[in-house]
Amino acid sequence: MQILGIISGEYGRRHIDNIRENGPSSWKIKVWQAPMVLPPMIDDPEEYLPEHLSPASLILSFAELPGVAELLPEIASMTGAQAVIAAIDNEAWLPRGLARQLRGWLKDVGVTCVTPKPLCSLTETHFGIDRKQEVAYENPLIAEFARNFGQPELQIEVDPITKHIQAVKVRRDAVCGCARYVASNLIGISVEEAEEKGGLLHHHYPCMAAMGVDIDYGDTLMHVSGNLLKDHIGEQIKTFKRITYLTPGTRSDENASPNAE
Repeated sequence: MQILGIISGEYGRRHIDNIRENGPSSWKIKVWQAPMVLPPMIDDPEEYLPEHLSPASLILSFAELPGVAELLPEIASMTGAQAVIAAIDNEAWLPRGLARQLRGWLKDVGVTCVTPKPLCSLTETHFGIDRKQEVAYENPLIAEFARNFGQPELQIEVDPITKHIQAVKVRRDAVCGCARYVASNLIGISVEEAEEKGGLLHHHYPCMAAMGVDIDYGDTLMHVSGNLLKDHIGEQIKTFKRITYLTPGTRSDENASPNAE
């Protein structure tokens, strides 16, 4: 797969570095550094684009300014791309209305576009755009990318006797590499502490999603991203966790589940 990554700063550079280091060796990745400043309205996209861009089947837009979205249809035409992933880890970089327009513009020219918000909500079949809504898509190029990078997916092995994590395999990393970092630091952690530890590790990496409250989620995209990972860890280890039921007027140790230790 031929990939063109569009970046404008450290956010995108970090993503590209992780994809190059941990993605399939068959992927060929080129990078275009977008202009640092673009006008609010772009009448002539060619004025801000290079004369030539390498052929690409998939475009990854990690730009940190909204004007790049207006260039993407022309970039897709120049490169022959059939699919676009335009990340939304900050509403200021790609506002929801512009993201909706972008999906429509590219659909009109036969190019599939997904705008995952946050970026780590991307899976092989859908992506998130707000607290209650996921959008389905069908595109083999985006699905191939999402098999490797997107919504974190870990395979956690727990010692059934000690109830400590003994191995973690990264089945799908976050694009920024956060899931791989969290996985490497969960070894030896008790299942009772694993979710909280995972959340702390996510913030320590750190996640580069926005810290301002997002109107579509009523929370920061950093927290949304962290909760996706924490919830997944919780699902992986739930059968090993102690379960205690409380009944009014009794001590908790009198009501522990028969399976609890």
